[in-house]
Amino acid sequence: MIDFFKYDFGYTWQWSYGHLLAAVVFLLVAVLSSRLAWPVWTRIVSTVAVIWAVAAFVTFDAGLSRPAALPTSHFLESGSGRVLDGGAGSGRSTLMVLLARPRATVVALDLFREGYGIGGNAPDRLRTNVRAAGAENRLEIRTGDLREMPFEAGSFDAAVSAYVIDHLSKKGIQQSLAEMARVLRPDGQFLLMVINTDAWVRFAYPLFYVHMYYGSGQDGWRPALTDAGFDIVEQGTQPATMYFLAQKRLRPGEE
Repeated sequence: MIDFFKYDFGYTWQWSYGHLLAAVVFLLVAVLSSRLAWPVWTRIVSTVAVIWAVAAFVTFDAGLSRPAALPTSHFLESGSGRVLDGGAGSGRSTLMVLLARPRATVVALDLFREGYGIGGNAPDRLRTNVRAAGAENRLEIRTGDLREMPFEAGSFDAAVSAYVIDHLSKKGIQQSLAEMARVLRPDGQFLLMVINTDAWVRFAYPLFYVHMYYGSGQDGWRPALTDAGFDIVEQGTQPATMYFLAQKRLRPGEE
């Protein structure tokens, strides 16, 4: 079954179908300009706009109906372990881990509030999506704040957070990264994924693409991760995404 119909991540119509609706509008303009003999430039512009809107839907909007893609094969290479998904939302990053690492378990943490384009953000939606993937037996859901997590130190082998921490204030980012380091075991991995205002984003949103959150470039995230107690072992990009694979720095006496 196609992922588009398999999962319901709850994104509002503006994010899920905005470009598709724009394509329909521009197509109507193109048809009308042809039938009503409007100036030729209206047909050219509207046709180009249709192509842009369809391409933006395929490359950007449609991805919101699928689990996130794991950006690096080096995350949790053992294939098993207890993984924290910080700010799990409706489950795209939770499924990313569960599908890519079928011997791992995931604890999905979120405040489950409305916002960031997700309607009906609740544990039931997340659980339903994971159940559709046949991985519910490897899922635990907890309600909590990234800035003060309800877990003991060293509780996890690895952690991920996708498109969440970059929505916080500078202080909130510092608190969340410090908490990620606290709840990881010594040498545990942390995969951070944030929005990157690259060519894909500028193409999809040419009139509104500037990501105004703190540390939207690597020059902001690298020192933030280092200050929190991580060593960065890999970084890279995917369309609309910048990622950092970090490892909790060992303190003297830890193994």
